[in-house]
Amino acid sequence: MLRRRMLIMLAIVVLIVLILGAIKGFSIYQQIQQFSQPKPPVSVAAGEAQLRQWQQRLPAVGSLKAYQGVELSLEVAGTVKSLHFDSGQQVKAGQLLLQLDNEQETALLGTAQADLGLAKVDYGRGSQLVGDSAISRGEFDRLSSQYRRNQAVVDQLKASLKKKSISAPFSGTIGIRQVDVGAYLASGTVISTLQDLSSLYVDFNVPEQALPQLSLGQQIQVQVAAYPGHTFPASLSAINPKVEESTRNLLLRATLANPDGKLLPGMFASLQVLLPDPHPQVVVPENAITYTLYGNSVYVIVAKKDKDGKPDTSADGQGQLVAEQRAVQTGERRDGWVVVTKGLQAGDRVVTAGQLKLTPGAAIRISDQPALEPAAPGAN
Repeated sequence: MLRRRMLIMLAIVVLIVLILGAIKGFSIYQQIQQFSQPKPPVSVAAGEAQLRQWQQRLPAVGSLKAYQGVELSLEVAGTVKSLHFDSGQQVKAGQLLLQLDNEQETALLGTAQADLGLAKVDYGRGSQLVGDSAISRGEFDRLSSQYRRNQAVVDQLKASLKKKSISAPFSGTIGIRQVDVGAYLASGTVISTLQDLSSLYVDFNVPEQALPQLSLGQQIQVQVAAYPGHTFPASLSAINPKVEESTRNLLLRATLANPDGKLLPGMFASLQVLLPDPHPQVVVPENAITYTLYGNSVYVIVAKKDKDGKPDTSADGQGQLVAEQRAVQTGERRDGWVVVTKGLQAGDRVVTAGQLKLTPGAAIRISDQPALEPAAPGAN
């Protein structure tokens, strides 16, 4: 009787184990079927690798300088008698800007001119008398010397009188006035700045290796932070004949027109030197490149193929597309485009959005919405 009960209990346990095993096996079978089902295609945006004429550029930074610019300062000390300019005024070359008190110098000049007049009369009379042998040659030489001496004194006083005023050395825009009428100014005091803004210089440095690609008249594009997105054309006007030994950089100067007066000396400038000999390059939108520490890559859209190498089609007869990850070598980036020097050919379709959802070989579907492509890279 006991043995029979044990057999019944053992049969029940075995039955329970078999039921649980069947349930678990069915669950595993469902999971396998689920994973074995083909994943739906991933929706991505696509772009095309294009062959474009690409002009390489040499980036640099520099500072703007006025075509002519000076700090107007006094050569002698004195009291300001009158001012003849306003802050920010346009002045002409030779225009009087400041006059110091010059009464003493004017009086001394009047005395010297009177002495010069008398010496000139004595010299003229002596030249006649010496010809008639009425005076000695030595007396005539003394009169001649006195005349020249008085002339030199007048010239000296005129030069001193001229230093009592400041005139504009060239036409331009004068800065903010730093002095007032009646103030006593020591020699060397700056009264204002004068800048010729009709055209500007921009000085910048490039590595010495770039020298073979540089030539006078070369076109340069200049940008400043004050006008984002606006480019000012310039041309290379001077190449320094010496390389800086401490940095191995070469100093260059470009000239640019400034007819509207938008640019000011001292502005920080970002430059692009247009290098010669543009040539075709394969370019893709910048957002198609995946940058990693191990190298750059793109996802290329290709047709899925069967075992025989023929295009694989879906049940509705449509060709299937897959993502092929491809390593590429990239070059210059500009205006939203990247030069691809190796790994792509013109006409290859690349994924420009949705790369984070992809794995190599994943089925994809190109979105109906057009991809946002960058603008054409201008004068490339």
